Amino acid sequence: MINIKKNGAGIFLLVLFLTCGVFVSCGPKKYYNSSVEGKKIPITEEFTPVAEIENFIAPYREHIDRDLDSVLAYSPETLDKSKPIKKWQTTIGNLMADVTFNKADKLFFAREKKHVDICLLNHGGIRSVISKGNVTARTAYEIMPFENSLIIAALKGTQVKEIAEYIAKEKKPHPLSGMRIILDANGMVKSLTVQDKAVEDNSIYYVASSDYLTNGGDKMDFFKKAVATYDMDYKLRNLFIDYFKETDTLPVIKTERIIVE
Repeated sequence: MINIKKNGAGIFLLVLFLTCGVFVSCGPKKYYNSSVEGKKIPITEEFTPVAEIENFIAPYREHIDRDLDSVLAYSPETLDKSKPIKKWQTTIGNLMADVTFNKADKLFFAREKKHVDICLLNHGGIRSVISKGNVTARTAYEIMPFENSLIIAALKGTQVKEIAEYIAKEKKPHPLSGMRIILDANGMVKSLTVQDKAVEDNSIYYVASSDYLTNGGDKMDFFKKAVATYDMDYKLRNLFIDYFKETDTLPVIKTERIIVE
C-alpha cells in the first residue's frame, strides 16, 4: 500500500511540474526574423495617380520656391572657384571666408567676449558658383548644400603653423581670412602672420570653421588638437543668407592671402 501522507509532498511537486510544463508548451510561439525582402514600387498611374500627387505637393513647392527665389542681393560678376587668382585664391572663396570671419567674430564676441583671429573653410565644400545677377536664398543652398555648422576652435600657434603647412602641401585655394602665408619659390612656408602679427607657438588663436572640418574632415587633423571648441549653433548656409539680406551688391574680393615670392 502506498503511503499517501509520506509521498504527498513528492506528488504535489510532480503535479506542479507537469502543470507548469503544460502552460509553457501552450504559450505563444516566438518568431524570429531570418531575412528581409523588398521591391521598388514606382509612382505611376498604375499605383497612384501622378496628377493627384502633383496637386497635393503643388502648394508646398510654390511656397518653397517663392522663399528660395526672392532676390536678396546682386553679384556684379560670376564668382567661380574654378577660376583662381594666381592659383591660391578665388573670388568666391575670399567672399565666403571674409563673410564667415566677420559674422563669426561678432557672434563670438557677443557670447564669449573674444575675437576670431582666422577663418578657414575648404575648397571642396564650395559646391556651385555665384552667378552674375540676382542673388537669392537658393544661391546659398547651391554653394553650401550641406548642414555644416559654425564652430570656433581654439588652437595654439603650433597648430596655426600646421594650417600653413597643410595649405602649402594641399596646393588648393582653401578659403582663408585673417591669415597671410608667404611661400618661397619651392612652395615651402617662408613666413606666416595672423592679423598682421607673427605667430607665437604658445599663444591661443580662435579659428572659425565648420563642424565637418573641426572634426578632422579633409584630413585637417590640426583641429583635433584644439584646446577648446565653441559651437555657435549657426548653419553656415543661414550665415550666408543673412549676409545676402544685409548686402545690396556683393564685393569682388581679390586680395591675396597666400603669396608666392
